[in-house]
Amino acid sequence: MTINIIDIAYTRLKTPDVAAATDFATRILGLEPVDRAVDRLSFRSDSRMSTMSYEIGDPSETIVGFELANGEDLLNAAKTLEALGYEVCYGSHEEREQRHVSEFIAFRDPSGGRIEFAVSPQIGGNGAQLSRDAGITGFSHVGLFSRDPDRDEHFWTQICNARVSDRVGELPLLRLSQIHHSIALVPADRCGIQHINHQVQSIDDVQRSYALLSQHKVPIVFGPGRHPTSGARFVYFEGPDGMVFEYSVGVREVDEETYRERQFGFEPKSFCMWGATPKIKELST
Repeated sequence: MTINIIDIAYTRLKTPDVAAATDFATRILGLEPVDRAVDRLSFRSDSRMSTMSYEIGDPSETIVGFELANGEDLLNAAKTLEALGYEVCYGSHEEREQRHVSEFIAFRDPSGGRIEFAVSPQIGGNGAQLSRDAGITGFSHVGLFSRDPDRDEHFWTQICNARVSDRVGELPLLRLSQIHHSIALVPADRCGIQHINHQVQSIDDVQRSYALLSQHKVPIVFGPGRHPTSGARFVYFEGPDGMVFEYSVGVREVDEETYRERQFGFEPKSFCMWGATPKIKELST
């Protein structure tokens, strides 16, 4: 039975210094802090009550949560995964409260990264109260490190309902809706989150953030530029513990009836049509 994912829901990151990570997430990234605790803090970027969090721990242990439609779909997903040999864990009451979801299951994807399928992410009564004027409209997609892109693509497109929009070399860009992609599978010798994307309202927001990042000497690792695949204008920058973040605007929407996946070469111009070159290891080798 195919696991039908509705959308990407949240990321959960670990860090040895929650205070420094919190400062970055608010002062630089621009998110709204919620659920403050001594060793943990969650953040909002849109109408959902939590789309990212930091807690004490090993930065290599990242989590990505995806939304399913209801409890029946969650139960069927658990059965499907267990039948395929995946070890599935059910979230405790405390863990569900931390994520602001009614239920979730956790497992490790074929590359070893932790994935969660959740039901009913809580919606706030108003939108996120951003901590700076970053123009963020919401959390949009992730890049996932993949030890074997072909194998991982099979998981997301055959066991789950993702579709390939484009490929750059061996790197597939996978969509869950009409939005060009929600998951990028980045070839690497490790697992976990490769980058986290937030959409913004306009190219002016991208440029203003580029200026702010430069002013605060935040490492800019790609852009400003424009992806020839999704059409999005972007800037990538490095946050705590080496995590890469992206602001982008103008991502292409796909017509499911007529769109066909495209193959791009693995070269700089396939990542940016404006001529910017990525300073991200996995995109430059």
